[in-house]
Amino acid sequence: MDITEVPVSQEDNGKKKKNKSPKKKKKSVSNGDGVEIKEEMEKSEPPAEGESAFPPTFSVSEIKNKQRRHLMFMKFKLEKRKAKMQIKKKRKKEREALGDKAPPKEVPKTIENQRVYDETMVDPEDEEVAFDEGTDEFSAYFNGLTNPKVLITTSDRPRGRTVKFCNQLATVIPNAHVYYRRGLALKKVIPQCVARNFTYLMVINEDRKVINGLVLCHLPDGPTAHFKVSSVRIRKEMKRRGKDPTEHCPEVILNNFSTRLGHTVGRLFAALFPQDPQFVGRQVATFHNQRDFVFFRFHRYIFKNEKKVGIQELGPRFTLKLRSLQKGTFDSKFGEYEWVLKRHEMDACRRKFQL
Repeated sequence: MDITEVPVSQEDNGKKKKNKSPKKKKKSVSNGDGVEIKEEMEKSEPPAEGESAFPPTFSVSEIKNKQRRHLMFMKFKLEKRKAKMQIKKKRKKEREALGDKAPPKEVPKTIENQRVYDETMVDPEDEEVAFDEGTDEFSAYFNGLTNPKVLITTSDRPRGRTVKFCNQLATVIPNAHVYYRRGLALKKVIPQCVARNFTYLMVINEDRKVINGLVLCHLPDGPTAHFKVSSVRIRKEMKRRGKDPTEHCPEVILNNFSTRLGHTVGRLFAALFPQDPQFVGRQVATFHNQRDFVFFRFHRYIFKNEKKVGIQELGPRFTLKLRSLQKGTFDSKFGEYEWVLKRHEMDACRRKFQL
């Protein structure tokens, strides 16, 4: 049997050859003297200015490598941001060139300005609304017949942070008094408050050392509101805060309480403070409603010069979410509820709000 020998080069040595990268194409060009100059031609050219380096059908999710996918995604976001800035600068130059003839600026779409229309939206000039305001539970306060007097208490055995929060609330609300609960039921506390001419009962609840609830009861005839409390910051936990507030009565600002329910809640907050704000103190208490979350902030404004005004946040700060509104004073068993939050039904649409 004949055996044919196959010559093996010394470079192989039984190992596989590595795939070589494709060589760059070269183009020869004559310089006129008969000497040829070789130029390298790249396969891909850099993208033109203003164009994206990614193809229009590019999808980052198709990249399997996690690190490379993250890098490509960040690069894609950077290019998108640069393109957006170029368009913004171009529009700004066009507006400056046109001057008064420039078209009006486009209003961005937000959840607030795309809100679903609600039939209970309040018109300030409506006669029915004016009649209700003149005969509701807060009419004596808004007519100047009564002055607010607030009792602030807590749940049983409060922790130190809750006690500090109550004491700081008493410095924000004029004529507010802090008393310990001592295990008494609210049904026994309310008659004592009415006998001592208190107009409000405020109960701060906590769970596992965390403040999580607020019961606000208007005396003597109600209504009673129950709020969920979150994002609480006492003065010690706030950065760059101003000095402690003075004893001056603050101004009260109520924002975006547009429905009948929101109008009632806004009047409930307004009746906590006296109607004669002392502008010398330069203090402002703000209740801002946004997407049914009520944000409370307490500021002091400072006049830097004739044109500029700065603000200092004094604290505390917290966020409220209405859970229920009950007619009359607090009664968890037999009370009549005007409104109760049904989360799975009412929060199904993101553009529909209750307050």
